[in-house]
Amino acid sequence: MKSSNRVVVFDTTLRDGEQCPGASMTPRQKLEVARQLARLGVDVIEAGFPVISQGDFSSVREIAEQIEGPKICGLARCIPADIDAAGEALRPAGRR
Repeated sequence: MKSSNRVVVFDTTLRDGEQCPGASMTPRQKLEVARQLARLGVDVIEAGFPVISQGDFSSVREIAEQIEGPKICGLARCIPADIDAAGEALRPAGRR
């Protein structure tokens, strides 16, 4: 039975955190942050914005392939290209 008092942690560090000046991460650093977030028990990781660049797409895809535990998601606007890119990048994560 689920408790109605449970707090769900939805972390946006890998996407929103990179919006800060000087806060860019390499793909390897993003994967390590995702690993640590999973280790900490975060419920949902927003891994990036797949349509914005090939680098973001690749990072989201790698996180979706390698990280177990949290749900992995990506940012998408209500634009078919965004939704398609996010779906493709996140496909390896399935519905875990």
